[in-house]
Parts: sequence; structure tokens; C-alpha cells
Amino acid sequence: MIQSKSIFKPLVMLSLLTSFCSSSCSQPNQKTINAVDGKTISTSQLDRKIDSIIKAVNMPGISIAIVNDSELMYHNTFGIINSETKEPVDERTIFEGASLSKPIFAYFVMKMVEKGKLDLDKPLYKYLPHPGIAENSKEDYKLITARLVLSHQTGFPNHSNGEAIKLPFRPGTDFLYSGEAFQYLAAVIAKQNGLDIKSDLNKLFQKEVTEPLNMPHSSFVWDKYLAEHKAFGHDKEGNPTQNNPSYGGWSGKTFNAFSSLHSEAKEYAQFLVALLRRKGLAKETFNEMLKEHTRFKEENPLKQEIGQTGWGLGMAQKPTKYGMMHMHTGNNHDFQSYMMVLPEKKFGIVFFTNSNKAIPFIQALNTIIGPVF
Repeated sequence: MIQSKSIFKPLVMLSLLTSFCSSSCSQPNQKTINAVDGKTISTSQLDRKIDSIIKAVNMPGISIAIVNDSELMYHNTFGIINSETKEPVDERTIFEGASLSKPIFAYFVMKMVEKGKLDLDKPLYKYLPHPGIAENSKEDYKLITARLVLSHQTGFPNHSNGEAIKLPFRPGTDFLYSGEAFQYLAAVIAKQNGLDIKSDLNKLFQKEVTEPLNMPHSSFVWDKYLAEHKAFGHDKEGNPTQNNPSYGGWSGKTFNAFSSLHSEAKEYAQFLVALLRRKGLAKETFNEMLKEHTRFKEENPLKQEIGQTGWGLGMAQKPTKYGMMHMHTGNNHDFQSYMMVLPEKKFGIVFFTNSNKAIPFIQALNTIIGPVF
């Protein structure tokens, strides 16, 4: 099974000399991007800045998109697919989304709620009993609902690795990030739709999410397009690792709700647009998805290190002077990714990289387009 984490370990901020130019510096008729703080930067300047950053942090490749005024305004690719062959990344290149799987899976879950296939507050065991619960946790586990899964309040570990699941707290009373719980919810959705989670659930996901959002090549399972266009991941020394399911524990045939989405920035940005425009779900459903469901304790490391204060249904939340930031990171080690939206600014950003260089990249990007992490 692919390992996936929601956060990256904080790294020391890179000291990059980055000048910022306002719209008055832009060339005539040149497209500009609005930064989070309201300043502007031309797309050509942004291209140069990003290119300089990936070289400075030794990042192999990246696909990045920015949403302004709830519209996709910028997309570009940089670098290489494979550090040995030097083949360039282009707009067709696909990356592992890692935990960026979770926000879009949450959107899919809310689709199922609206269709009456799922109740956010009905205990999941009533739909599908979980076979791997430890004896002393079997009563508490019956409290687990879809709402608690999406806000990481189940008490499930991130991954059980085949061991019996022991709950460290009563579900709904604390926060514990869990991919395992997401997979349980995916199994429930498959059963409610009479589908096999391995062979059929991805088809339903594509019908309900990627087709209406114009994300034709985004998939939780392996297919021909991924085989032809997926980038190679890279280890911490910059050596290529893999670009197919024969590496590691993921078969390519299983819908891993927590980590197996494959996509690229231009396509995933369509999901950000949907979040900002409130497209594809009822207004009340978006309100439910974006409000706080989990409030972190003061000692939570996510609060202390990043400033996140809690979790909605599918995304972490961080208050900023520009409004509430809804965000998620992805980390499969040799692939990393990041997405966030600021609804009050109608702003969003997403990027995918085939390396473990996401944090130094985004720290440097903060100096160019404002605080985006």
C-alpha cells in the first residue's frame, strides 16, 4: 500500500532573493496573476521565478496551477520527468496526488450524501461492519460516521497494516489523521452502490466527479493513459524511483481513497474552481463541507507548527488575514503535492511534484505570491 501523509516536516526557509514587481512593471497586454495580498505579477515573471526556485531546491519537475477570481488563470509545467533521461514535464504528465486524494474524495462523498446513498451521521457499521476492530474497541467503533471520517475524529490509525484497530479515544472527541478510516468509508460507498471497490468504484467516482469537472485523466486506479504519461518519482538524492504500480505495495487496481489519485495541476484546479464557485453540490452541502468540524487542541503540532486550527470535511483549516484557508498536502515520499483555496479571495493554488521538495518550493513561492501555506 502506498504510504501517504497529510503534512511535511517543516524545513528551514530558503533564503532566495526574489523581487516582486507590481502590475505597473508588466509588459503591455501581458497576463497578470493576482497574488494573495492583492499585488500582481506577470505570468512571464512568475515563470522565471518558479524556474529559479525549482533549480535552487533541486526539484526534478512540477505541474502548477493558480486560480484567480474563481477561474483557472495560470498553469505551467517545469523540469523533467526522469532525472536520468531528462525528458521534460509537459501538460500531459501525470503525478501521484498522494493525500490530495482526500479532499476530492470528500467531495465525492458529499455527492453520495445528496443522492441519498449515505447519511453523514449514520454509524458506518450499520452499512458495513468493519472486520478488523479490536475486541475492546467494538462498542466505541459503532459511533463512527462519515462525518467523523472526513474530519479525522474516528480514532483509526493512519494505516493499520493488518493489525486489529484499537481506538485511543472515543470517536468524536479528538483528532487523529487516518487514511485507514477513509478506506473504510470508500468500502461503505461501494457497498451502498452495489459495486466492487477494486473494479468499479473508480468508474462511479469519474462519472460523479471527474467527468462533470472536466478532469478526463484523473484516476484512482491504473489505466493506459497513466502508463503512457506518468512521471517518475525521485528519492531524496534525486534518483528516479518508479512510475508504475509494480513498485511498492499498490497494485494499481485498488481504489485507495486516501492516496491513489493520479492527476496534474490543470485538471485538479478544476476541483478548486468547483469549491470556489460552489459547483456540483448544493449551497448547504458546501457550507457543511467547509465549516469547522474538528477544533485542534492547543498542543496539536499542526496548530503549533503551521497555524491550522481544525478540519472541515476533507480539508484542514487555517485562519489568515485574507480569510479562512482550506488546505491539504500530499506526501508519497517520492511524489508530493499541495492544494489550497481562499474562498474570500476567490483564490486557489495546486501543484504536483515528482520529488520530496514541496516544502522548500512553497516556502520560496510564499515570497512571490503571498502566503499560500
